[in-house]
Amino acid sequence: MLRTDLHPNAPNGDVNDPAKLKTNDRVKMATEVSERALAHEADTEFLVRKSMNTGYQVLSLLTPPAYTAFVIARRGRSAWSLNRTLRATWVGGLTGSAAFGGGAYLRYANTSYETTKEKRIASAYDTNRIRREDHSTIGAILMAVITPALFWNRASSINLILGGAGLGSTAGVITHYFRNLSGDVPPKVEPPPVGHDNEHNL
Repeated sequence: MLRTDLHPNAPNGDVNDPAKLKTNDRVKMATEVSERALAHEADTEFLVRKSMNTGYQVLSLLTPPAYTAFVIARRGRSAWSLNRTLRATWVGGLTGSAAFGGGAYLRYANTSYETTKEKRIASAYDTNRIRREDHSTIGAILMAVITPALFWNRASSINLILGGAGLGSTAGVITHYFRNLSGDVPPKVEPPPVGHDNEHNL
């Protein structure tokens, strides 16, 4: 005779039925696997967004000087124009965002659940990265408004707005690193343990 306390979570009528006990165990295991898959998907999405932000910042920073140097070297200074530079800036930023985001997805979608979770938690509590993103966002918003006001007749409106946002993002990133170099480093925050119950509420 089977003991009734072997499976305390089983329904009252199923405690002596091994087949039903195994079925309940399978259901519980399938539920846990499904929850882990959803959590891994959420972690991957979070990290992809972060990587897209980084890609936008990096290419928005590198594109204007690279494009300017290329044009001057190939065609001379007279071939340079603000409109084309602004267009190259926002196209470069979007390209960087797509490239970094795609690379991050390929990486984390094929990484273990535990590793992805650890990376997400570390990223969520990375105050240095958070401040850089804040400065980048603020700069992008401000310059998306200021650039059209200053150069309305020198470039198309779409290039002024989007290109201005890219330049503003660059200004924000440079400001962040300048503050770091001057000693104004954001305080570090220790992330909670990986198994923290509220880790997906960040």
